[in-house]
Amino acid sequence: MLKAVIVDDEPKAIQSLSWELSHFKKEIEIVESFTIPEEAIAYLNNSEKTLDCLFLDIQMPTMDGFQFLDKIKNKDFSVVITTAYDEYAIKAIKHEAIDYLLKPIDSDDLSSTINKLKNINTKIVNYDKLEELFSKFNEDNNKQKITINTDGKLIFLSVDEIIFIEAEGNYCTIYLFESDAMVVTKKIKELAALLPEKMFFRIHNSYIINLYKVKEFIKTEGYVIMQSEHRIPVARQRKLDFLNRL
Repeated sequence: MLKAVIVDDEPKAIQSLSWELSHFKKEIEIVESFTIPEEAIAYLNNSEKTLDCLFLDIQMPTMDGFQFLDKIKNKDFSVVITTAYDEYAIKAIKHEAIDYLLKPIDSDDLSSTINKLKNINTKIVNYDKLEELFSKFNEDNNKQKITINTDGKLIFLSVDEIIFIEAEGNYCTIYLFESDAMVVTKKIKELAALLPEKMFFRIHNSYIINLYKVKEFIKTEGYVIMQSEHRIPVARQRKLDFLNRL
């Protein structure tokens, strides 16, 4: 029998899903349900019980479903996203490794999901596929966030927080507006591909800057001063393009 946990900030949504799942009580059992994400995180990170499936609301007040998953240490279970988004948004997050259910949840859809869960050969969530899923979700919902898969974890960043990025070989340091700098195992061209072009510019082989965080441009010496007071060199061959972008 499948063991499941439900996380949804709406008690009525949990009641509704629990009622639908009761029709499949020979196949799946709800071991816990939570309306507070932080409590669910503590349970999942400390529980020694085997879990097969997590039914997770995608949008909650204190954090979204993706941020929730990032806080789970061992994701050795399947994830089913529950959401009230319309069909267009659903198509954007549909993925072979993660199923979804559109609220209000239909019995036939739930039956199909349970059959998929029973047929899954591995329960380990694939980080690369999650990264792709999160990126599509953010893009289709006009969320200015990027998802970085590095060193076995997913990092979620609002692009507004990024001042500039400095590259050194296969590593990059991301300088943030109100947080400490962050080192990630990514090449600068990989990060450049994630960032919105209208906001960011690769001003030098080793630097990407947030155009909205530029404080001054010192033409005579060929560098910009960012809002963080960092001085970033402007490559001579990119100076004209940079001025056009400004």
